Amino acid sequence: MSVNLLETIRKKLGYPQIQKIDPVTLQSDGPEDKFSQAALPAVLTGLYRFVQKDEGAEKILQVANSTMWITKFFEADKEEVIQTISDYSNRSYEEVEPEMNTIANEAIRTVKENLAADAAIKDVKLLLSDQKKDILLHLVPALNMGRLLHDETLDDNTNKMEGPVSSLMQNIGSAFSKPVTGDEINTGK
Repeated sequence: MSVNLLETIRKKLGYPQIQKIDPVTLQSDGPEDKFSQAALPAVLTGLYRFVQKDEGAEKILQVANSTMWITKFFEADKEEVIQTISDYSNRSYEEVEPEMNTIANEAIRTVKENLAADAAIKDVKLLLSDQKKDILLHLVPALNMGRLLHDETLDDNTNKMEGPVSSLMQNIGSAFSKPVTGDEINTGK
């Protein structure tokens, strides 16, 4: 079953439509709600990075709701990420932080709804890996999430390109970066 996490969460939380970012102008294609345009892809980027570690993927399977997801996703960079989204959306830090946790809790619920009852760590990683391209297509460049999260590939314009050649190149890259678990590395499977 294929799900679009970004769109599903947006609808569940009642946010307005968010736009893809044009790879040439680095602007969205139309009018946008600055908070949802910034916060939804940013939280999902944090979730994607969080589940790349076995411990993070395992927590997703074990924990239901938490007021600490944003802290877990962004760790030491949490305050700077929240402040950046606050500045971008012209909302107060105190308003943005709990709303980002609401998005994170809905993201966790939506991920769990789209996993089999016997899902394992690798299933969580795979689901989020399959969502990465769509998340990055909507990630606002002005946030500089790559710099904030010490992963410059997040801000790479090639993540925002679409079309047959771009898709082929991204698929080749994805084939080489399929998630593995620590157990698979240790056992050689």
